[in-house]
Amino acid sequence: MELNLTNKVALVVASSQGLGKAIATQLVKEGVNVMLTSRDSVKLRELQRELHSLGKGRVEYCQADITNVDDIRMLVRKTAETFDGIDILINNAGGPPSGKFEQFSDEDWEKAFELNLLSYIRLIREALPHLKKQGGRIINLASSSIRQPIPGLILSNTFRLGIVGLTKTLAEELAPFNILINTVAPGRIATDRVAFLDQIKADKLGTTREEVAKASQETILLKRYGTPEEFANVVTFLVSDASTYMTGSSFLVDGGMLKSI
Repeated sequence: MELNLTNKVALVVASSQGLGKAIATQLVKEGVNVMLTSRDSVKLRELQRELHSLGKGRVEYCQADITNVDDIRMLVRKTAETFDGIDILINNAGGPPSGKFEQFSDEDWEKAFELNLLSYIRLIREALPHLKKQGGRIINLASSSIRQPIPGLILSNTFRLGIVGLTKTLAEELAPFNILINTVAPGRIATDRVAFLDQIKADKLGTTREEVAKASQETILLKRYGTPEEFANVVTFLVSDASTYMTGSSFLVDGGMLKSI
């Protein structure tokens, strides 16, 4: 199977750690030129050095806050100028706070909207002129909550579904330009975010994070959390030439956790 990703250009958002880092790493291994970005310039610089050692795709970074529209414009412009275009956009963002409905104010809802939905909209808008030139790929990272709401994550549950609607609608609008767009949703992947949520649950139950993780893994058909690398492999396939007839879809990477059809 030929992926044909060598010398493609990818902007990978929220890529200094977690799933974004894993995706950026796998793309660089396939010869993609990658622009890293997050708010943490120290982590970005460290990751750039790490990925340079792979000796494959070129790696640059740009510090940016994706809740700031001016930063988004600067980020996309710098990516296109640095690599002479953009072929792949990986939309990603950290999860909003956990909690129940009555805990959150209008300000909390507005911040979650800006981070987890509006940032995707703005990034796509800015990247489209570049993607339209030769066609391309957009991947919107979401959560397993697009199929089954997660208790205590009402902000995430709400805006992740918005991502699905955005993806499905844009699939039709962008198809004439040979731009494929899909949503990829992680289940329980072993990231700092999942560890953080497990710790919150452990604190509430008066137990350990390890015990919470063990109980959670028992609900997954494969009896374990996924690795960021496993998730990144799915994304890499979807942005490659091995996937040319899939758009507007939502893909779960959850080890069989969800039982719904």
